[in-house]
Amino acid sequence: MGSYIPSTKQERQGMLETIGLRTMDDLYADVPASVRLKRLPDAPDGLSELEVVQKMTAMAERNHVFKTILRGAGAYDHYIPAIVDSVTSKEEFSTTYTPYQAEISQGVLQSIFEYQTMICELTGMDVSNASVYDGASAAAEAVMMSVDRKRTKVFSAASVHPDVLATIKTYCWAKDLELHLIPEADGLVDMDALKEALTIETACVYIQQPNFLGLIENASAIGQAVHGAGAKFIMGVNPISLGIMHSPRESGADIAVGEGQPLGLPLSFGGPYLGFMATTKAMMRMMPGRIVGQTRDSRGQRAFVLTLQAREQHIRREKASSNICSNQALCAMRASVYLVAVGPQGLRKAAQLCYSKAHYLAEELCKLPGFKLIYDGAFFNEFVTTLPLPAEKIENALMNRDILAGLPVNEGMLWCVTEKVSKEKLDETVQTIRGVYTK
Repeated sequence: MGSYIPSTKQERQGMLETIGLRTMDDLYADVPASVRLKRLPDAPDGLSELEVVQKMTAMAERNHVFKTILRGAGAYDHYIPAIVDSVTSKEEFSTTYTPYQAEISQGVLQSIFEYQTMICELTGMDVSNASVYDGASAAAEAVMMSVDRKRTKVFSAASVHPDVLATIKTYCWAKDLELHLIPEADGLVDMDALKEALTIETACVYIQQPNFLGLIENASAIGQAVHGAGAKFIMGVNPISLGIMHSPRESGADIAVGEGQPLGLPLSFGGPYLGFMATTKAMMRMMPGRIVGQTRDSRGQRAFVLTLQAREQHIRREKASSNICSNQALCAMRASVYLVAVGPQGLRKAAQLCYSKAHYLAEELCKLPGFKLIYDGAFFNEFVTTLPLPAEKIENALMNRDILAGLPVNEGMLWCVTEKVSKEKLDETVQTIRGVYTK
């Protein structure tokens, strides 16, 4: 994003004369008169800085920021160490646009290189790119990596996030690819249906781990079935869950993707976030976006360069794997600082707290009349319960306690618990819902 640089009337006149024009109207002489404004539109006078701040503050105060959040469904309220803001807000990391002469920006390249290294360690994969726009686009880009002229059928589990599925559908529509959904059985991928659907035309299968309903898929079995058909296995993963769960590589994934928001990014009303992507060496050249590599300069010192940019701006379009044109460098840096700050033990502890607290809430809710888990499968930090009361009643009751309830889904509610929610708040949630019965 560039900056607005004002100019004086004399400077504007000088520029016009330089190109052989007398007035600003001469600059638009080729624009038909029928579409040109006869006069400038009426616009109010500008406000002072104080007035602007007051107006913007008043607008912001209309938002309700909950102190306790029991809703996830793709965006999660995790604790962010203070060092994340402290480091990433430094002036050295603020830029108006992507550095196209990238090698000049060694600091930015190093931060991306460190990010790539940590994503590889997290996922168990060989190589990571510099990030893409968000988790949904990462999933869709991974699908595009897997397709070739002979294999054009794309499969996705029906239990993935609806927004991710919509993005994959859009990509497939634009490429004229067949997209098929694998039905679920008790909230999980139906293995019999998957094995029956796979053919020699199958390019890839995408699943989410844990899935949208919070359940943990049998990823290894799915991967074996997919590879048995000669197709690629793509896993969308929650990065925090990898603190205690098998990595995508251990589950047999060819490509690992996901939403990086839990790694040090606030909810921010939905963005900006980042999509992470990692894959095997065999598929590295199909990966979209940028990859930063480490080398030595002419003096033998450690240096960083862009080693791969497999997108349409840099190679022949018919051979391009993507038209992704940038990466989320600042968001990726936040993820890097977060991972460094918490370390492997801290990430494991955060994941353990998410798991244990979610299971505690599930147990306590199921003690209330009419509440029970809809699915029997194992879960990480999200789960779906039945609702004996209208969802709106529960939401309003909890809202009065400054607690954001779970997300209503079908006839139940999808609850989420992160390490930020205390046991006292979980007990308060249950007690508040118990009080609704008596009203």
